[in-house]
Amino acid sequence: MSGSRPPCLLALETSCDETAASVVTTAGEVLSSEVASQIEIHRAYGGVVPEVASRNHIQVMRLVCEQAMQSAGVALPEITAFAATSGPGLVSSLLIGSTMAKALALAGKKPFLAINHLEGHLLSPFMTKPGEATGDTAAPIPPHLALIVSGGHTMLMNVRGVGQYDLVGRTRDDAAGEAFDKVAKMLGLPYPGGPEIDRRARHGRRDAYEFPRSMMEAGNYEFSFSGLKTAVLYLLPKIDLTDEGTMNDVCASFQEAVIEVLVKKTVNAARQHGQRIIGVSGGVSCNHRLRERFTERCAKAGIELRLTPPTYSTDNAAMIGFAAVHRHLTGYQSPLEIDVDPNLSLVG
Repeated sequence: MSGSRPPCLLALETSCDETAASVVTTAGEVLSSEVASQIEIHRAYGGVVPEVASRNHIQVMRLVCEQAMQSAGVALPEITAFAATSGPGLVSSLLIGSTMAKALALAGKKPFLAINHLEGHLLSPFMTKPGEATGDTAAPIPPHLALIVSGGHTMLMNVRGVGQYDLVGRTRDDAAGEAFDKVAKMLGLPYPGGPEIDRRARHGRRDAYEFPRSMMEAGNYEFSFSGLKTAVLYLLPKIDLTDEGTMNDVCASFQEAVIEVLVKKTVNAARQHGQRIIGVSGGVSCNHRLRERFTERCAKAGIELRLTPPTYSTDNAAMIGFAAVHRHLTGYQSPLEIDVDPNLSLVG
């Protein structure tokens, strides 16, 4: 290991169907990020099968860890702490990464850190870019208004610092990513549906169909996408989806309805809470139109926008390692007896 390089942590992520490992320095620099995807395996089922996911985690976990350390140029004895996602997620999947990290920590007599998957997403817009790290410690996370938008979660958080999170609003039914996948399934599009809708929407008319924007009254920061999903369902018997133009129009109109709600509520919440920075993370933040609309609205509002790079927007261990670094620097350490929690909350 280079004498000038800060200490390193090894982080593991197995909350769902991605087996991931990453080496991150205490300066917040990602030295490696390896992800073994199971998308092709689960596509045949139209969604993630927990038992299949956990079995595949077991098969590739060691190899992914070895690849992460090899890519980073770090040997196992050089790792100063081990971290793993402890929730939320599929319990059978969480156990694989958590158990592996605990075993490595125990064998090496090193600290273990149980990390909230949502905290990984939450902090990921501030991940250090290659070459930006200075010194041995990561730069502090600035106060900001955060939107986490993924397949399982849609929530607004007022962030005062690491571990200081106040819930501003969350979905009352489907998460935005879940709504994308369910509507895609209605339309006969392949799993995962979000990227396919995004692709088709670029060729469609955003105003072709008037879909509802729910709970848009001033001061309401909750989300609901079930009515929008139902509106699409009621439209289907009236249109011809075999026509590519019609399909593209439905995708564009549906996508615009979701994004308008997400952007407007987030910007309004930032103003109300006096935040001049917005952070957007989660798998849905890869959506091209979402990134475009946030860029436009934040520029107009004079708000700094921090978007997680697409590489780190979907499930990965680099974001877990980055969150672990910030926790580690505060002296945080988890007991080896700590259990995974499929319903782990980010607040309270």
